[in-house]
Amino acid sequence: MLINAAILISTIVMMEAVAAGVHRFVMHGPGWGWHRSHHEPHDDLLEKNDLYAIVFAALALGLVVFGSPGYGPLYWIGLGMTIYGLLYFIVHDGLVHQRWPFRYIPRAGYLKRLVQAHRLHHAVDGREGGVSFGFLYAPPVRHLRDTLKARRESGTLGRTETSAE
Repeated sequence: MLINAAILISTIVMMEAVAAGVHRFVMHGPGWGWHRSHHEPHDDLLEKNDLYAIVFAALALGLVVFGSPGYGPLYWIGLGMTIYGLLYFIVHDGLVHQRWPFRYIPRAGYLKRLVQAHRLHHAVDGREGGVSFGFLYAPPVRHLRDTLKARRESGTLGRTETSAE
């Protein structure tokens, strides 16, 4: 049981690194065709970017199903991916992008930093030069602002808004 719990918790933690890498190198790379919808204004309930959630959910479900008849670690990895996906949905879609019918604006602490960091991620036009690609971890906001400012001053970045307030 302890091994299964360790696999589950390790998967949830590692998923942040996997998600940040996929966000930076796939979604802002060759997968920009789907992800672009997330960076453009719209009033629709769903966006093309939501296809990524379907792909990742299918992968997690496949691991759970394949792991259940005796390949235990795969089951716990799939369950960890599912829990990470739920946390992503709550934090990113709900808190950060307010895609829920109720609104909560954090005024301080970790949740405020997550919201500010993601706003700075969206402050860049297009897919190049962004900061803060994680979903549940955000670097210090001051660092992100300084990075965007330096990129803008060096000419390696287009228009940005360096305010996350």
